[in-house]
Amino acid sequence: MSTSVVRLPSPRVPAARGRLQDTPVSGHKKVLLASPRGYCAGVDRAVIAVEKALERFGAPVYVRKQIVHNIHVVTELEAQGAIFVDEVDEVPTGAHVVFSAHGVSPAVVSAASDRGLNAIDATCPLVTKVHREAVRFARDDFEILLIGHDGHEEVEGTAGEAPDHVTVVNSPDEADTVVVKDPSKVVWLSQTTLSVDETMETVRRLRERFPQLQDPPSDDICYATQNRQVAIKKVAADADLVIVVGSANSSNSVRLVEVALEHGAKAAYRVDYADEIEQSWLDGVETVGVTSGASVPEVLVQEVLDALSGAGFRDVEQVRTAEEDLMFSLPKELRDGRALGGRSRA
Repeated sequence: MSTSVVRLPSPRVPAARGRLQDTPVSGHKKVLLASPRGYCAGVDRAVIAVEKALERFGAPVYVRKQIVHNIHVVTELEAQGAIFVDEVDEVPTGAHVVFSAHGVSPAVVSAASDRGLNAIDATCPLVTKVHREAVRFARDDFEILLIGHDGHEEVEGTAGEAPDHVTVVNSPDEADTVVVKDPSKVVWLSQTTLSVDETMETVRRLRERFPQLQDPPSDDICYATQNRQVAIKKVAADADLVIVVGSANSSNSVRLVEVALEHGAKAAYRVDYADEIEQSWLDGVETVGVTSGASVPEVLVQEVLDALSGAGFRDVEQVRTAEEDLMFSLPKELRDGRALGGRSRA
């Protein structure tokens, strides 16, 4: 049976390219490897959910949107028999469909039910927490200022829980112009993968205008997002160059580049694959910081380290700022008693 697939960026097969050259510098070449980095517990859970569904139900298993925002992970799952679609109306009646780690709105859940689909919800539990907060505050007739990016799947899912109560605030500057009906009943929530610093600046500016603005019961920004930003801040202060491994549509990966530049890195770039590193980036560089977004498997980081080793950066110092041991159970449709944490949270 045929179906249309999601219009994703075409997976780029790493091109054959000359090795990076070991050019001389005045000092000692080394790598500062940020830790924590890479897979978080929610990503690990979502990826294993697709793998487990394929194992249990056989191919194809359909996935609404990218299961996580990493083109390498998506390509690997496609090779195993996953089919990624834009919306559930592209999934054959009665088939299995996995909802991505970013979450979906109640309207998507209803649409899947109406088509008789066997839905497996791989939404990160930390995103689910934000959804529940939105429902509760809407029930109490609060206006919800959702700090996040319009069009991001997580924001669409959260806003869909209470569409009549949610206003998206995209940036600190938008905090200066947003309009609310009742300043005495306003609360802020946020997308989990944002820059911690920018989010707090947005909240500060919102509170200047709305002094009675309420905080969520707990910080919405994901522990993994915060930990990776804290780690790269420490690395960036001593780095001539920072390389972030992650895809262009990964909000937390893009933020890591920005955070590195804001906290002392002389240059910072994002790459999906090691072969994207430009020789010119290494000119005169003694210290390279390396990290990866929360949806990036460790194998891609190792390929970057191997490439840098060929350019003389063989001394690797791990800069650890936190330990991560959070674990999540698989979606209930797939449980066999295991709990899961990030597989590559070095």
